[in-house]
Amino acid sequence: MKLTVKPLKQKDAGRGLAAVDRAAMDEMDLENGDYIVIDGDGGRAVARVWPGYPEDSGKNVVRIDGQLRQEAGVGIDDQIEVEKADVQVAKQVTVALPQNLRVRGNVGPMIRNNLSGQAVTQGQTVPVSFGLGPLSSMSGQKIPLRIAETEPSGTVVVTDQTDIEVSEKPAEQIAGDAPTEGGGEATPDVAYEDIGGLDSELEQVREMIELPMRHPELFQQLGIEPPKGVLLHGPPGTGKTLMAKAVANEIDAHFTTISGPEIMSKYYGESEEQLREVFEEAEENAPAIVFIDEIDSIAPKRGETQGDVERRVVAQLLSLMDGLDERGDVIVIGATNRVDAIDPALRRGGRFDREIEIGVPDKEGRKEILQVHTRGMPLSEDIDLESYAENTHGFVGADLAQLTKEGAMNALRRIRPDIDLESDEIDAEVLESLEVSKQDFKEALKGIEPSALREVFVEVPDTSWDSVGGLEDTKERLRETIQWPLEYPSVFEQMDLQAAKGVLLYGPPGTGKTLLAKAVANEAQSNFISIKGPELLNKFVGESEKGVREVFSKARENAPTVVFFDEIDSIAAERGSGGGDSQVGERVVSQLLTELDGLEAMEDVVVIATTNRPDLIDSALIRPGRLDRHVHVPVPDEDARRAIFQVHTRGKPLADGVDLDQLARRTEGYVGADIEAVAREASMAATREFINSVDPDDIDDSVSNVRITMDHFEQALDEVGPSVDEDVRERYDEIEERFDHAEAELDDGETASRTFQ
Repeated sequence: MKLTVKPLKQKDAGRGLAAVDRAAMDEMDLENGDYIVIDGDGGRAVARVWPGYPEDSGKNVVRIDGQLRQEAGVGIDDQIEVEKADVQVAKQVTVALPQNLRVRGNVGPMIRNNLSGQAVTQGQTVPVSFGLGPLSSMSGQKIPLRIAETEPSGTVVVTDQTDIEVSEKPAEQIAGDAPTEGGGEATPDVAYEDIGGLDSELEQVREMIELPMRHPELFQQLGIEPPKGVLLHGPPGTGKTLMAKAVANEIDAHFTTISGPEIMSKYYGESEEQLREVFEEAEENAPAIVFIDEIDSIAPKRGETQGDVERRVVAQLLSLMDGLDERGDVIVIGATNRVDAIDPALRRGGRFDREIEIGVPDKEGRKEILQVHTRGMPLSEDIDLESYAENTHGFVGADLAQLTKEGAMNALRRIRPDIDLESDEIDAEVLESLEVSKQDFKEALKGIEPSALREVFVEVPDTSWDSVGGLEDTKERLRETIQWPLEYPSVFEQMDLQAAKGVLLYGPPGTGKTLLAKAVANEAQSNFISIKGPELLNKFVGESEKGVREVFSKARENAPTVVFFDEIDSIAAERGSGGGDSQVGERVVSQLLTELDGLEAMEDVVVIATTNRPDLIDSALIRPGRLDRHVHVPVPDEDARRAIFQVHTRGKPLADGVDLDQLARRTEGYVGADIEAVAREASMAATREFINSVDPDDIDDSVSNVRITMDHFEQALDEVGPSVDEDVRERYDEIEERFDHAEAELDDGETASRTFQ
């Protein structure tokens, strides 16, 4: 039967599977676990049948991974012949290990587990994972084994009963089906299945590069020139170079890489000559791809660069990409993480026809990337990749690869005492005992920062609504303003309602404004950029505004994002109120105003600002369309104080006589921070009393008997007084009335949104 080849999902790659759509399975009388022969132009491959994905139903599709595509010599979207294969069970398989893999003992059981259910043929190279990369002293996680001999001969299936023998000869000395340079691996370095979370971007790149190379007649029929160049841009570590490698491996095209600085020369004219040579070589070997990594290093803006060489190289590159000479079937891929630093003449049609942003992956993308990197790892049962995908906001592919690597290294540290480092070989039993546990990943997470947000201080808050006592009305308003637009975009679309741009939390010190901001960022499952006002200020002209611009630019790249300005009155004071000759504060306010409500739309970016001096903030900043929700975080009433006491005594060993209701009644004027201090003082008083009354040797035995009594709370209340008096409270009530009065005069659209809420 003729079927169309498509790439396999990331998690299923590397297992010798072919996902056949269910209608085709019925037609060919195939069942799950049967074997099929795939006949391509360049060879044949045998794969185990796996039921197709629901989205492929009825489309006559077979999904196979890069390894099988290379064995059969087929590309994606090719039509191939598929037939049912009669495959025998292997009694014995002899495998040859690479020369530089030093393992002592019986590795047969490990290899059998890895190959179980796979169809193998004599001379074939099969990549097998031996657990963890670092042990194998080879790059990459998979080790290429050569199948030296099978019994019976032909294509056979490895089962639990198959006897696995290890050949005396190394893999390099055994004739293979596809010998490559050095007699090593015959598998592609990077296939499409090794890229996670970039499906739509990969589709665009394939459309730009594969179509013109495989079917130029389509473009001739349309009477247009095929695309000439693709510029991949995005934050570092998102997979730009990896994507170019995968495309080069998947298309059978000549691939030339230019690493920016290596073509630069101190001699006049030599840099341009080297660039010309690269393009000439590509034209001779057409169809060809020229990949320029870090293109900003050789093609900066000519007006801003000091060096004469760079200007000449840019000019040479422009004429090579779109000069009088025809370029033929040569496509240029450029990659950069500083797209605005590139000369604008390169960024037009005919040179780089399409710019594709390779962005920071979302939750689904992160899950796919984790599946790629843990594919060959012996993970323990309790590891849930879904939860790691949820908790790694702002992580790019390179960070997630680092996370899995660190987890594996932690597992390695556990068994290091069992490894004899003096010996040349590692015991096979030690290898088999390797397993990456949940704790290993937990430790690894602590040491990795998300690189997409590295320049701006980022924190993934672990504060939930449960950590905030009282303040029910305030929580509800924050939920409506920040969580709802992210969770229910369809409702907002139906109501033609714009989500609020920002929220101003104001109230006396210690009432929990910062805590609320952290909780809402956590609950909204978004990235959290925290800016402490004064850190943006800089003594150089223009640097402070640049800092504000960068913060918002990062926030847009990593949306959904909550940008949190603590103590915003320090950088956004009323303009015209003096404050130094440099007027830096006024310029920062102007920059903030344009970022919040300028020509560039803020998609899924919400600003939360807190202050205890709202009267000092520039009035333009707190108008509708900027910080348009003003939420008063009041001094807690009795019920709220009781809730706060509950939060802060949740894990403490309280005596039976402790009455939280009475404590709440007696703490009039106390804010959240004061109540936390009372609970801490009471715990300290109980600790002091216990340590002074017990012999040091008996402390560990009797520590479980310690209790915090009402007397300890009495002592704490004598120590800690209320931080808000009646005057302060009245002042904030006046400010709230002023804000409410201003909000009552808003336009109809705002009134509609209030009614909706």
